[in-house]
Amino acid sequence: MIKPLYNNVLLKKEKATNETKSGIILTQKEKNEEYATVVAVSDLKEVKINDKVYQMPLKPGDKVMYKKYSGTDIKENEEEYILISAEDILAIVE
Repeated sequence: MIKPLYNNVLLKKEKATNETKSGIILTQKEKNEEYATVVAVSDLKEVKINDKVYQMPLKPGDKVMYKKYSGTDIKENEEEYILISAEDILAIVE
């Protein structure tokens, strides 16, 4: 398994869908949002973002929204992952 170092986080890409659980079909614009699930974070308890130190807000299992076109795409065992800097993660989706 891949273990991220420093300020990096390993995400598993979510399959894009254009239909909600209740059957509502979404437009193309809504479908392009980038969502993923956190698989692993570094062992650091704090992360440095823009010269400020923060407690690591992420843990495995969190669903997150991240900047499009950021990170490094990785394919392992037919699964698609992204190795991304913690500062490129925009929000935790609840």
